[in-house]
Amino acid sequence: MARLERPWARWSLRRTLLAVLLPGLALVMGLELTVSWRNDLAAANAAFDRSLLGAIKAMDANISTDDGGLSVELPYRMLEFFELTASGQVFYRVASGDGLVEIGDAGLPAPPLPLVEGRPQFHDAQFFGVPVRVGSYARRLPRPLSQGSHSDRVLIQVAETLQSRQDFTRRLLLESVARDVLLLLAALALVALAVHGALRPLQRLRAEVAARGSADLAPIDPQRVPKDVQALVQAINRHMQRYQEVLGQQRRFIDDASHQLRTPLTTLATQVAFALRERDPGRREAALLAMKEQVDGAIRQANQMLALARADTAQLAGEGASVDLLALAEGVARQLWPLARQQGIDLGLEPLAGAGCAQPAVALGHAALLHEALANVLHNALLHVPRGGHVTVQAGVQQGQALLAVRDDGPGMPPEARARVGERFLRVEGAAPQPGAPRGSGLGLAIAQAIAQRHGGALTLADARPGQPRPGLVAALRWPAALPGEPLANQG
Repeated sequence: MARLERPWARWSLRRTLLAVLLPGLALVMGLELTVSWRNDLAAANAAFDRSLLGAIKAMDANISTDDGGLSVELPYRMLEFFELTASGQVFYRVASGDGLVEIGDAGLPAPPLPLVEGRPQFHDAQFFGVPVRVGSYARRLPRPLSQGSHSDRVLIQVAETLQSRQDFTRRLLLESVARDVLLLLAALALVALAVHGALRPLQRLRAEVAARGSADLAPIDPQRVPKDVQALVQAINRHMQRYQEVLGQQRRFIDDASHQLRTPLTTLATQVAFALRERDPGRREAALLAMKEQVDGAIRQANQMLALARADTAQLAGEGASVDLLALAEGVARQLWPLARQQGIDLGLEPLAGAGCAQPAVALGHAALLHEALANVLHNALLHVPRGGHVTVQAGVQQGQALLAVRDDGPGMPPEARARVGERFLRVEGAAPQPGAPRGSGLGLAIAQAIAQRHGGALTLADARPGQPRPGLVAALRWPAALPGEPLANQG
């Protein structure tokens, strides 16, 4: 089932950033406007309530109870001053605690909560259908009243209409909105500029890559992009390097194939022309046998070059597969037994034994590639060991290392030649194949080395019998013997 792709996964970085940042800024600005409105309303109410409290205090200062009654010496000029300050109508009420004596507007609404003496209380109310803000204040009298009431408590209320308060709050809120809108526009402009500036290095990188030729695989300078993108650029560089290596391997394969097959094909064409001209049946048969030998050699050389190309580019699975090393070695030995018998060589197979050798001999690896590697090493030994010699194939797991080895008692290989193990078409001076043996292609050890490296190991060469006239040779494939379930090392 195809994986569903999120719609925004195809968006550009600029669109994604703006789609996240702009609504976020708008939401934050909306919250800020809400908070500003509440704060402005509270500030306006606090300012106007302080003005009401000043009126209450002024009225309280003009209350007289000297004659036993309740009176307010409030000049009309003071009332007019209150109305001028409030920019609207002002109402007042002075009453005894029991309400029997009242002065001013008797219909002013009572406070919603019981008054605490000396602590003013403010609330919104309706007075004859007009919205008003009422301030209420109560205090104790020096002595109880004696005329009209015997209360020792006085209640003072001053109310004003809300028009001036609302106008002031509206202006304050509009100023806050204008300020916040300007800030929002400035923030949006900064976000747009920041996004554009942050993406400019990526645009330059895109233009630089687009302007490159198809053969230009030079690495991109990671220092020219932001730090957050450097990891991506480095990954692209590694990918281009791997691709360049693959192209190099393909070029080498084509060059090797053209170089190595040109001579056999030319020789084959000459032999065909000779056979066509030859009238003697015996000599014609000899020419045909030579042609067959030449074709067989070319086929083997082509197969080995293809095997080397596969070894260079093979991708091993993440966990590999369990390989029975003894069974694999036995299969290779059986495959090359006819060549060993033809060469008169004693070919044997033995498992590793002794301290540090694990049983059973199972390791993770690519069975087909390992078979190809061991077959090439064994074929190389059978070509160079003299008739009557001995060749032994060994397999097992020793001290955490998987081992496939070929041990012989042949002439061996000089140390300077061993240092070049893995080179293509390597020809060791003085190590020609035995008479009657097919000529090798010089690719066997290169194939084995490439396969060993694909498994995270190496091909090692050493004397089988140091100090002897015929030291022999031990060619061993070694790689980490990961247990089942562990990842298979891959150095390719």
